[in-house]
This record gives sequence, structure tokens and C-alpha cells, in this order.
Amino acid sequence: MDPCPFVRLTVGNLSLKVPVASKPARSVVHPSWSPCFCKIKLNNFPLQTAVVPYIPSENHFPDNQPPSIAATFHLSKADIDKLAAKSIFSAKLSLKIAVYTGRSGATCGVNSGRLLGRVSVPLDLTGTDSRACVFHNGWISVGKEGNKNSSARFHLNVKAEPDRRFVFQFDGEPECSPQVFQIRGNIRQPVFTCKFSFRNTGDRNQRSRPLQSEPSSSRSWLSSFGSDRERSGKERKGWSITVHDLSGSPVAAASMVTPFVASPGSDRVSRSNPGSWLILRPGDGTWKPWGRLEAWRERGSSDGLGYRFELIPDMSASAAIVLAESTLSSKKGGKFVIDLGSNSGGGASNWRNKPVNATSPACSPRSSGDYGYGPWPFCLYRGFVMSARVEGEGKCSKPCVEVSVQHVNCTEDAAAYVALAAAVDLSIDACRLFSQRLRKELSNPHDIVV
Repeated sequence: MDPCPFVRLTVGNLSLKVPVASKPARSVVHPSWSPCFCKIKLNNFPLQTAVVPYIPSENHFPDNQPPSIAATFHLSKADIDKLAAKSIFSAKLSLKIAVYTGRSGATCGVNSGRLLGRVSVPLDLTGTDSRACVFHNGWISVGKEGNKNSSARFHLNVKAEPDRRFVFQFDGEPECSPQVFQIRGNIRQPVFTCKFSFRNTGDRNQRSRPLQSEPSSSRSWLSSFGSDRERSGKERKGWSITVHDLSGSPVAAASMVTPFVASPGSDRVSRSNPGSWLILRPGDGTWKPWGRLEAWRERGSSDGLGYRFELIPDMSASAAIVLAESTLSSKKGGKFVIDLGSNSGGGASNWRNKPVNATSPACSPRSSGDYGYGPWPFCLYRGFVMSARVEGEGKCSKPCVEVSVQHVNCTEDAAAYVALAAAVDLSIDACRLFSQRLRKELSNPHDIVV
């Protein structure tokens, strides 16, 4: 089945020029002495904020400057159709940007930034699902409308590119062992089945078993990725979900390797002691680790699910590369995103949180090749990789997964992202306050209840 058309709208290469007045007003703080930022808005999409670098007025924006993306908007065909329909009966579609001097955020409830001016970039998204289009690349005047003395200049690049994706939808909650459908428009085609189970954590040190067995028969190398230390108090452990293709062969799995444990004196999983999952792929007749997901419950007003996803090259935990780290609402749910070309929480770094090249290749083993998109043996982890929308606590969650075609070379590639989405969804429940009871499908008789 063909992938779905999507468009990736990016805003990048931001810079600001503001000449220094010969007699500056005392109340005015020049951008060269203070940080600058902007707020970027596209219709009803969430507002995005980005830092704007200042460059001296006598300098030019370097021609060979590598792309620096400040904001990204992901548009499905339905989104584009809605925007096009609105522009017929109202003002033409445009990207609106407000530029501020000062620091972003608020102090004592008062916005700390000072509005410098606004810019608007007209957009015509017709045909952008099949060809790239640059809407603006260069300098534009910024300042209050009608102010002829405003000489501030704002540099930006706005472009749209096709970004085709496979879309998968769980037909039920992951703990209920649902089918997974591939979606294209109104067409739904079953592609995977899921099997939820409880792994016997006492088997952690047994030798590896054949791939045909469920991941509940733990592998000897699990101990290098999880924690097997003694714990006291409440914990949730041993959850596992296996993804099978339609022939019944296991093609990916997610296995809870570090229990989700309440911190001493509380009933929540803390950031300092997160639970973790291994995302497994088949290889050489056994399961091999591909990624690790850590999750915890944030404190404070957000009270959300914090997460970190790491890629594990060559089964080496010490070489893990962080591809995503952010939070989503525990009550409302949200979208888990791996996007290495935006400021939305997906960014590559190594385990010491030092930035690495987001285009570093990660090996994708030769396999069934049913999908046939992407060059083997390397899938370059760059740009949009995947997203998974999940529901919050107490709601029926049927995760919807989007995966960029450039990161899917075979059935096992797609299945790994489906397994990761299931782990994110199950982490919402694993991080619920221990004062709350889980549904019966998640009640492990081996869990400790105090």
C-alpha cells in the first residue's frame, strides 16, 4: 500500500539586524545587548517560539550558512484541504511572525519580551505534497506598520517539502493485544497483530532463546540495559508486547526491562529513577536491542509523562544516542515525536547529552523489504522520523503512528516504530500514581502492592 501524502513546512535561518541609533532612547534596549526571540503562528496550529540571533547591520547573512530550522509544521492532506477551503472565504493563508527583544517567557505573570514588529509570509500550499516550494528566503522589513523610520531587518527561510508517511492505527488498546491497520485515506488494511504479556523477570539471566519464543523468555543481555537491583515498595514490572506480521512471525517487540517503581515517600515514578523499555528487532535468529525508552512522572504543575528515547547502535548501551526527550500530558495525552530537524523536543545527542550529527547513519538489517523505501543498509535518521499520538489516563487509547518513508526499508522497520508507540502508550499507565488502580489487563500478579 502506498504511503500518505504529508507536507513539512519549515521556518529557519533566522537573523535580526537593528542599526544602533546615534542617540538611543534610554528606555530602549538594543537587540545586540539583549536576547531576541519570535513567535511563529500558522492558522490554528500550536504557536511555536524560537530564538533569533542578532548580527551587526554591516554584515551580510552568509550564503553558505547550513540550514538551521527554528520551527516545523506537519501538514496532512486533510490539513491542507482545510486551509485551502478557509482561504477561499477569508484572507489568504499566511505565516505570521512576531519578533521580540528581551527574553522569552513571563516574569511575575508579565511577558518579559518587548514587541519589535511583525512580519507575514503569504503561503500557497497547492501542489506542495509532490514538489518543494520556497515561499521566502532573505531579508524582510520588520517594525510597526506605517513607521517609515523602522529599519530593522529580519532574515528567514520559509519552505514546504513533500514528506510522505506510513500511517498505522491500533484497533484497540495495546494491553488488549489488538490488530494494527495501515491507513490511507478511507482505506484500512491490517498489517500487524500485537500480543501483550507479562515477562517472568526471574528468567533475566537465562541464556538467549530462539526468536520463535515470546520475549517473556528474557535474554542474557537484558541485564546490561535494565536494572535488576532489589527494590522496596510498589512497582510495575514485566510488561511486554510483541508485534507479529500477518503470517504470525514476530517482527518487533517492546519489553519492560527496568520496573516502574514509586520513589521512597511518594506514589510516583521519579525522573531520577525512571522505568525503561527495550525496543527489540529480530536478527540472527534472536532478539536484538534497537532502542531504549525511559519514562517517568514529572513533578509540578505539568504533572506530565517525561520520556527519553535512545537509539542503541550495535547493541552497545554506552554508545546510545538520544533521539527524543520531552514531555506529554498525562491527563490529555499528546504526541510522542522524533524529529531531528526542529526545536520540538527531538534532537540527537549522545548519552552525555552532547550534540551529535543528526545525519549519522544507523544500520537497518536486510530483511523482508516489503515496503521498499529507503536505501539499505543505512537509514539516515534526519528530519521527521516518526510520531505517535496517545490518549491520557483513563481514556481508551488507540495509538496512531506516523513514520516517514525514508526511515522504512522493510516490514521490521515499520514494526519497530509500532512497538515503540505501544511502549509510549503503556508508559502512561506505568507512570500512573500508585494510589490509582490499573485495569485488569495490566494487573501483574507478581507486582508488589504495599
